[in-house]
Amino acid sequence: MTRTRQRLESVSFLIVDPNVFMRSLIKNVLHVFGAENFIEANDGAEAYKAMQNHVPDIVITEWMMDPLDGLDLTRMVRTGKDSPNPFVPIIMTTAYSEMQRVVEARDAGITEFIAKPLSAKTLMARVTAIVERPRPFIRSTRYFGPDRRRWRTSDYTGPERRQSVADGGGANLSQDDVEALLDP
Repeated sequence: MTRTRQRLESVSFLIVDPNVFMRSLIKNVLHVFGAENFIEANDGAEAYKAMQNHVPDIVITEWMMDPLDGLDLTRMVRTGKDSPNPFVPIIMTTAYSEMQRVVEARDAGITEFIAKPLSAKTLMARVTAIVERPRPFIRSTRYFGPDRRRWRTSDYTGPERRQSVADGGGANLSQDDVEALLDP
């Protein structure tokens, strides 16, 4: 963690959440681990405007916001013609972690997904993964964002390998279930 702590000193974060307490909590956790550069925004529109003046190294955004939510912000950052950096890592946070939402966020181009309530351990695990193991970006006709295949294994067994992920129904997924879905 010392290596990550040293690296975080120069990393700038954009923290986007309508809840001032949640922004402060995220900022304090990151600060404990060495981060010093923060920009805050109340919603996606404010965040996108802030990005025009200062491009962060990592965006941490809540999903549920008005007038522009975290999913819309992600899509604008990834595909907007005036996007200052379509490659910026984006961590999505939300208390609504049903499988359909996790898949929708992944397909919009988020880099990491954290189910609330978030813990310092989970937040730092996601930030550490971004800093120490950045994923290449993929561009296709229907997707632009980080490679969704984080783990490359030699025991791939065919096109249906993702079927083993729980169907999730309408219930919120645990953080472990989210990780299983994002790491097929």
